[in-house]
Amino acid sequence: MNPIIEVSHLNKIYAGGFQALKDVSLQIDKGEIFALLGPNGAGKTTLIHIICGIVNRTSGEVLVDGHDIIRDYRYTRSLIGLVPQELATDQFETVWNIVRFSRGIFDQPKNPAYLESVLKNLALWEKRKNKIMTLSGGMKRRVMIAKALAHEPQILFLDEPTAGVDVELRKSMWEQVRRLRESGVTIILTTHYIEEAEELADRIGVINHGELIVTEDKSRLMKKLGKKELNLELKAPLKAIPEALSGYQLKLSPDGLVLTLAYDSTHNESGITELLDRLKENGVSYKDIYTKQSSLEEIFVQLVHQ
Repeated sequence: MNPIIEVSHLNKIYAGGFQALKDVSLQIDKGEIFALLGPNGAGKTTLIHIICGIVNRTSGEVLVDGHDIIRDYRYTRSLIGLVPQELATDQFETVWNIVRFSRGIFDQPKNPAYLESVLKNLALWEKRKNKIMTLSGGMKRRVMIAKALAHEPQILFLDEPTAGVDVELRKSMWEQVRRLRESGVTIILTTHYIEEAEELADRIGVINHGELIVTEDKSRLMKKLGKKELNLELKAPLKAIPEALSGYQLKLSPDGLVLTLAYDSTHNESGITELLDRLKENGVSYKDIYTKQSSLEEIFVQLVHQ
């Protein structure tokens, strides 16, 4: 994959001395969904706004499709669509006029058929003549996405795209994001909903106190840092773990009915088979067995508190 965004040693220090970004370096590949996670104030929005040309960098370099965002501002900005956190648009305009005007800002030729397809894909076509002020919060969020897509960008930034949206609409928007990626659009997503990143992202970046502390393929990150648990529901309660099993780092539930073995992805699976054999040898019978794996949320908490 060729990187469509290259960030090198990026720093941002505001007038009061606060350093929002600290030597951030990052590459985002063309056609991927990259999720940027971090607590409030971590630097997510600052990073996005610098790449989009809204905020000036203090130092460092940002290239979009190989072009510097300052020297080639018009070109790089034309490649980018931004859906901000705030629902900022003219409340008295119609949906159709909003997306038509947004396309015109970038000197794109008129293309009603394309705008129609965007609105239909976002379930907004029937609302095209409605004023923004008459729409629900979820519909307004969709209008912001349509507005960002109006000029046919290659890169789409979604800054907390489903904030304040109900679960059903959130999942519908996830499907729309997948369709955009399938059409070749590179998507950078910031979100507080860990399950959103877990559901959509190809790669994960975690930023905290202005520092990018990890960038990793999602599945590799979960495999590397995720913990697994093997839980055995026993047929009869144990008062204590048999001495012969002391080397397995087992935990016994307070009621004596569940034995738990915690292990990571490097654990030899044959060791589990050996454990089950040892349980049988020691007269410990179980009626059910199930595993549990760390969620991305647990991994995220682990990373930001390191």
